[in-house]
Amino acid sequence: MTLRLDHIAVSATALAEGVAAVEAALGVSMAGGGDHPLMGTHNRLLSLGDLYLEVIAINPAAPAPGRPRWFDLDHFAGPPRLTNWIAACDDLDAALATAPPGTGTPLSLARGDYRWQMAVPDSGRLPYDNLFPALIRWQGALHPAAALPDSGCRLARLTVSHPQAPALRTALGALAEDPRLRFATGPAGLSALIDTPQGPRALP
Repeated sequence: MTLRLDHIAVSATALAEGVAAVEAALGVSMAGGGDHPLMGTHNRLLSLGDLYLEVIAINPAAPAPGRPRWFDLDHFAGPPRLTNWIAACDDLDAALATAPPGTGTPLSLARGDYRWQMAVPDSGRLPYDNLFPALIRWQGALHPAAALPDSGCRLARLTVSHPQAPALRTALGALAEDPRLRFATGPAGLSALIDTPQGPRALP
């Protein structure tokens, strides 16, 4: 399974609240984003160079999707915070064949000109207490990171904490060697350090 870091996701109960929290934390403005009709969610984006940051929330104006939403958003509560990370692959079926059980079933999605497949768990919740990365395969040459204005922000470190951190790291294969990734044995959670024009900042 060959995976590469694609983007990170901050969940929020309301999109505007999540955007405000990220902009206050990093000192930059978010741009882009849109709706995900299949999931009943919407987002805003921020360039991190070769990656991007996504703030995502349930869209109150959209019909319920009739299935659990991705990133376990149906059970999200509390202040906006980093909840998920997403890894890209060139062959989603092959990646799922070696991923932990429950990583998901491929769904075809679209937002504007973007087309992609994403593995979404039937429960909405990913393995390792929702800390295994969601798997995505972009279709075509378009990728959000290339279209966003450069914010001057870059991911310096993404720390994945979990009681079974060694097993999680092993399940990730070569992706675990990305120098921006750190694994810690402890309570389940994500944290990120972002280099910004104002200096290093932590995500909420």
